[in-house]
Amino acid sequence: MPVPRTTNNNVNDMDNPGGGPLDWFRALPFVTQNWFGATLLMTVAGNMGIVSPMSLVFIWESVKTKFEIWRCLTCFCYAGPFKFPTLILLYLCYNFSNMYETNTPFNTGAGGGTADYLFMWMLGAVTMIATQPLLEKMGVPVSSYLFTSNMVYMVLYVWSKRHPTTSVSIWGFPVKGMMLPFVYVGLAIFTAAPYFDMIHGILIGHIYYFIVDVVPQAYGKELLRTPQFLIDRLGAGIYIPGNPPQQQQQTGAAAAPRSNWGGGGQRLGTTSGGGGGAARSNPPVNRTTTTTPAQQAQQQPTQPTTTSTGRYSWGGGQKLGSD
Repeated sequence: MPVPRTTNNNVNDMDNPGGGPLDWFRALPFVTQNWFGATLLMTVAGNMGIVSPMSLVFIWESVKTKFEIWRCLTCFCYAGPFKFPTLILLYLCYNFSNMYETNTPFNTGAGGGTADYLFMWMLGAVTMIATQPLLEKMGVPVSSYLFTSNMVYMVLYVWSKRHPTTSVSIWGFPVKGMMLPFVYVGLAIFTAAPYFDMIHGILIGHIYYFIVDVVPQAYGKELLRTPQFLIDRLGAGIYIPGNPPQQQQQTGAAAAPRSNWGGGGQRLGTTSGGGGGAARSNPPVNRTTTTTPAQQAQQQPTQPTTTSTGRYSWGGGQKLGSD
């Protein structure tokens, strides 16, 4: 499977922070850092015999009878045996998760940031596990043990809908972002590689896109809302672990949709010490003021008077240059 190369400059400099591998990893945003880190760690551990891959896959009976609830997460964090497609899947996991999280995810309440992305990831995970038995009864050969590939292509599809005109190069051929998921499916079919897991993730990604983008525009209804506890924990905008809280708030304010009518300065309705945050508008306050006759006289402009010579007298004053 080819590796895509984006030809735009929208991706921030997190890919090249200028330090070593540890600094690069620490610079990744929250969801990408945890998901990609866990997938890389568990894939290596499973292939080196440190842990058994069968203890990582999703088995409902083990979850129900033995209370092995970690399987609900680890089934999204194991890329498979050491093969070239596994390496490509790991790269796609990192690349599109990072690009989606750092380039304004669909806003479902947290200003289009990490909390919104994590909420989407959680919804996708639950939907994949819940719909797999139904697809299996329909005769669709979707994996019932691992959903890593499904989740990667769900994120890839949602990214393609968020950035449909972004140009991506595959083997030197330019491809628009909106066509990228289907190009991968076509390549999988052409090379006789498994592709039903890819289609499963793409379908769930399309359902999410339809609910959060099409429905609000067509029907004026918001059916999904990021839970408040995620917003309280991760804030608005991109969340990078280890950054100071104030910086997190400023990043969230930059990610939230808000018009900028002059760059710097103080926002109306705030004090000089106000922090960042999601965009909000303050209703105008009507104030009625009263003035005394003396104040009204002071506010009226002074009219020039005429002298006996017919000239206007603009009042006394001091001539320029005099003491």
